[in-house]
Amino acid sequence: MHTFRVWAPEATNVDLVLRDGVLPMRSVDDGWWERQVVEAHHGTDYAYSVDGSDPLPDPRSPWQPDGVHGFSRVFDAARFEWTDDSWTGRDVRGAVFYELHLGTFTLEGTLEAAAEHLDYLAVLGVEMVSLLPIAAFPGVHGWGYDGVDLYAVHEPYGGPEALQRFVDRCHDAGLAVCLDVVYNHLGPSGNYLDSFGPYFTTRHSTPWGPAVNLDDTGSAEVRRWICDNALRWFRDFHIDVLRLDAVHALVDDSPTHLLQQLSTETAALSEDLGRPLGLVAESDLNDPRTVEPVAQGGMGMTAQWSDDFHHALHALLTGERFGYYVDFGDPAVFAKTLTRVFLHDGEYSTFRGKDWGRPVDPRKHRGGEFLVYTSNHDQVGNRALGDRPALTPGQLAIGAALVLTSPYTPMLFMGEEWGASTPWRFFTDFTEPALADAVRTGRRREFAEFGWDADEIPDPQDPQTWRSSVLDWSEPDEAPHRDVLAWYRHLLTFRARMPELRDDRLESVGVAFDPAGAWLVVTRGSLRVVVNLAASEAVVPVDALPEYLVMSFAGAELTGAGVLLPAHGVAILAV
Repeated sequence: MHTFRVWAPEATNVDLVLRDGVLPMRSVDDGWWERQVVEAHHGTDYAYSVDGSDPLPDPRSPWQPDGVHGFSRVFDAARFEWTDDSWTGRDVRGAVFYELHLGTFTLEGTLEAAAEHLDYLAVLGVEMVSLLPIAAFPGVHGWGYDGVDLYAVHEPYGGPEALQRFVDRCHDAGLAVCLDVVYNHLGPSGNYLDSFGPYFTTRHSTPWGPAVNLDDTGSAEVRRWICDNALRWFRDFHIDVLRLDAVHALVDDSPTHLLQQLSTETAALSEDLGRPLGLVAESDLNDPRTVEPVAQGGMGMTAQWSDDFHHALHALLTGERFGYYVDFGDPAVFAKTLTRVFLHDGEYSTFRGKDWGRPVDPRKHRGGEFLVYTSNHDQVGNRALGDRPALTPGQLAIGAALVLTSPYTPMLFMGEEWGASTPWRFFTDFTEPALADAVRTGRRREFAEFGWDADEIPDPQDPQTWRSSVLDWSEPDEAPHRDVLAWYRHLLTFRARMPELRDDRLESVGVAFDPAGAWLVVTRGSLRVVVNLAASEAVVPVDALPEYLVMSFAGAELTGAGVLLPAHGVAILAV
């Protein structure tokens, strides 16, 4: 027997639609409708008809085997036999994240295929596998940020039981799992929530249209829909961490912000389960209150992304100064983001045209509360061509060293560790011709404003755009990729063994640099990370006589004046 329940507060009639018939549902309390069906069980297909509508997927559908426009399917999460009883979880702070997109991590594009690489990730030194969104979205190939069935696992990835198997295998390999969830908007195709109730409000607007209803009439159940979703991933799928997309777009004027409610409920579930559960926020606000405790007026997130660190490092290595990189690139700017997280912490942001952010107090905050990276899905995929940074192997090694020896929580973007040559482009798979054309022309129009020829912009709907973004797993065995991969492995091994590199106190970091941008030296206890940013050989001065060379990329020589490094050279010294 299975009990079907759906929230439709404004409906006059709601019917349960099964493959072999239609059954009226009973109105119960607070806008909920209910029907028990003795013959229904795991695998039963169903849909809802609201006031005579066509059959619609369940807003809490756990399984969409026929896509986002099809029937939902009952999924019994308790059927899976877990083998991770000994898994005690992992704290977000300080863990090595590895961001991957299931549809391009392997050519097969499935959870099962991705699981075949878990041993590789464990040997590399990864501690947290961070999955881009897997909620059911239109078509086969896409980024996942246009998901519409937030409780379902995208069927081409393998469906819900495949996710349980994947997480179980991750835990067996010693890897925690972070899942990217999108609560700030839904995609344009397959979104039927308005047919059920006030899931959206015109009280606020977002870049995607009306905001998710967090503070208007009916918002209590919408908030419950979101929080129940988050808790379900933790409870039924043993997910360790949720990464919350663009929380600045969760517009909420309630006395208790949604993030605070979610933080409190997550902490309670963590206590019940006896293992740590994390919430990582992507936020454009540069506000440390995001990671401050709810009891102190904060949002209670475990950690948040730091795009300022990325921008400072990217601009330093590439020389790019356009768009939001305009205020970045100076070595003093990088030094600030390495020691105080944000560049814009109340200062003027040229790109935004206003003062932005709030300062991070090193007496209150530790570096582990902030995730840093040389690249991620946004910073690559939102470029016109989806191109990864055009860096020399030495520059790749510098970027890795500065991230992995920082006081922050580090994250790698899939393929970065060998300097993957494959791009990661924006791709979609909408079946509606008008929507497909709107996405295509919109993308080209956006980049035409920056001087790009429309014909140069990859067509998101062309399958080749997706195919070109799939990692080439033959590259790690080839030069120069294998040298970059070896460097990442050595760095990650060294980081794991050295308490000085896991010290996340912001005061534990010192930075010396050439004002002209030729070199910089990062101090981590008795260690010095010495970097030659120039395209020619140079001697980089250090503040103490080096005792020995720990490691270097492409060679290094200790001299009386400092360290002789090749062009784009990097070394770690003990002093």
